[in-house]
Amino acid sequence: MPSTEFVENMIMISEDLVLQVAEAGQGEPMVLICGTSQHYRLWEPLLPALTSKYHVIAYNHRGIGDSTRGAGVISMASLAGDLAQLLTVLDVERAHLLGWSLGSAVAQEFAIACPERVKSLVLAATWGRTDAFQKAVIAALAHPWRVGDRTEGLIALGLAFSPELLNSEIFVEMMTQIEPLFPVTSSQIETVVEQWDADLAHDALDRLSGTTVPTLVIAGEQDLLTPARLGHLVSDSIVGARYELLTGPGSSHAALLERTEEFTTLIKDFTPEPSGNRG
Repeated sequence: MPSTEFVENMIMISEDLVLQVAEAGQGEPMVLICGTSQHYRLWEPLLPALTSKYHVIAYNHRGIGDSTRGAGVISMASLAGDLAQLLTVLDVERAHLLGWSLGSAVAQEFAIACPERVKSLVLAATWGRTDAFQKAVIAALAHPWRVGDRTEGLIALGLAFSPELLNSEIFVEMMTQIEPLFPVTSSQIETVVEQWDADLAHDALDRLSGTTVPTLVIAGEQDLLTPARLGHLVSDSIVGARYELLTGPGSSHAALLERTEEFTTLIKDFTPEPSGNRG
């Protein structure tokens, strides 16, 4: 049976950038690309399903967790560049990409810049261009981090979950467990602000038409951060893309955590059968 626990390493990407990287499972490589403020360990509930088919690689973006901040501006393009360098260091020529939220935007930029290195794309809670409604939501979510109020920032992130989960006792227990994973140092909090700014600036919609890799877009009916209509625009812009809308309880921005079994089943049924190598 493949391991369902991450094995962590610190990988030097360049002279000023070291990324915290974790791997598990065997098979073709699937890279999990984190969202805004996310630590890679939030992917752990997906491991039992994904590692039965893939060699899973997750990592913390620059400035998050133990990854160093490095130099330069944080943007979707620069984060896609980090991913390209990471795959080169890991000797992975091509990989399946699963991006969540900000991670989905990074995956878009990577697929546009390096299509030959992508076997398939899964874009969860995604968007191709930030519209006025989404800008208002992001501005509200970013404000506590801009003023250094981590506690209020975490409370505001409750918008990522469904009303059913937020109003349950389970949510309190869950947050107690995952709260230590969120950025806590002043440098990490400043990085989160830069990530929110990258979210606001994301605009790849008009460039997605050239993307030809197999693509699955997963959206949630209850998603307030990246409304389903924006995910639909992304799928409409990519030739042959498949669009899946989760509805009902738990169909939130964090549907991959609330509806994990359904979410991972969609991925495993979509992506091509692995051939048993790392790429």
